[in-house]
Amino acid sequence: MTTITPQFAQFDAEALYQVLEAKVKAALAQADNVAVIGIYSGGAWIAERLVAALNLNPAERLGFIDVSFYRDDFSEKGLRADIKPTQIPFDVDDATILLVDDVLYTGRTTRAAINELFDYGRPKKIMLAALIDRGERDLPVAADFIADAVSLQPGQSLQLQRADDGSFTLIIQSNA
Repeated sequence: MTTITPQFAQFDAEALYQVLEAKVKAALAQADNVAVIGIYSGGAWIAERLVAALNLNPAERLGFIDVSFYRDDFSEKGLRADIKPTQIPFDVDDATILLVDDVLYTGRTTRAAINELFDYGRPKKIMLAALIDRGERDLPVAADFIADAVSLQPGQSLQLQRADDGSFTLIIQSNA
């Protein structure tokens, strides 16, 4: 686990993505009926790249999910202005689903995504990939694939950003 101190403001997100991609490709090489669903927004960006790396047809095997209405803390957080529609263009039943998020933290987003996913059908298997695992879970959720685990200072969060060329940057933000 990497401990982040305030003087470091940025990760090599591209190197982290390469680590995650290699783990996912190795594990899913023999899987059948694979589909990838990215959690908006950072997970959706990573999912787009993973679908290409897995040589899957994005029109048929890539979906996106917005968990806003499925979160158990919806009444506390309220409705975000940037809600996007969930798009799952494939049959979820009996599929091996790779659910992708950028940062795994409390587990609440993952729980909400799984709840929403089951509204679309019953997958054969759901696997979770995250670029970064922050730990400190509120729920018993674990990723199958992570690039790195980090510990942040209180009041800090991570934000994945995507440039126009598709490259990633991961920055630490102070929430104070």
